[in-house]
Amino acid sequence: MRVIVADDAVLFREGMARILTEIGFDVLGQARQSAELVELVHRDPPDVVITDLRMPPGFADEGIEAAAVIRGFAPQVGLMLLSQYVEVHHALRLMTEFNGAVGYLLKDRVSDLGAFAVDLRRVAAGEVVIDPELVTRLVGRRRERDPLANLTDREREVLALMAQGLTNAGMADELFLSTKTIEGYVRSVFTKLGLEQGEREHRRVLAVLQFLRQQ
Repeated sequence: MRVIVADDAVLFREGMARILTEIGFDVLGQARQSAELVELVHRDPPDVVITDLRMPPGFADEGIEAAAVIRGFAPQVGLMLLSQYVEVHHALRLMTEFNGAVGYLLKDRVSDLGAFAVDLRRVAAGEVVIDPELVTRLVGRRRERDPLANLTDREREVLALMAQGLTNAGMADELFLSTKTIEGYVRSVFTKLGLEQGEREHRRVLAVLQFLRQQ
């Protein structure tokens, strides 16, 4: 799999490039700022771009803005955004505006190389990958009119796993339940939240996050 790595911290960027190469990825190039990243992708589009969300010169949302530009001219490229902190508003923008093939992970999660490699391949395949800590914060937030108030504890577990992008089979393995039982919980969650079930897994993720954002 071909990747481009973008991060202003040279040690992090070089270290990631070296490790990715060692585990079988083809690192096409490295960038230290968003404009350089866009230029590299223009020159030779990879399978996945891995970029810090905060990039020079402003260290605000340059990474996500670069991702938006890349999605415009190279929609086939997967986008993996990394962040030092959980930033819900940026994550929700990724999940609701980019229509799949996108991920948002905390940098700490990159230390698990096996899991990170799997996440990169999922993004390249068009799936949505969300950091579990972010999902916990989204699902656990309380509101004056809590849309999750009618869910049982088990249904909340299913919703959290669904928002991470797991399939019904994946959730069944995670919760040690049958796929048929999981299907029942999924139907119940969507019914209680007033959401239609989509045919593609990342559509389910987008629907859940969009619902949570609008409440």
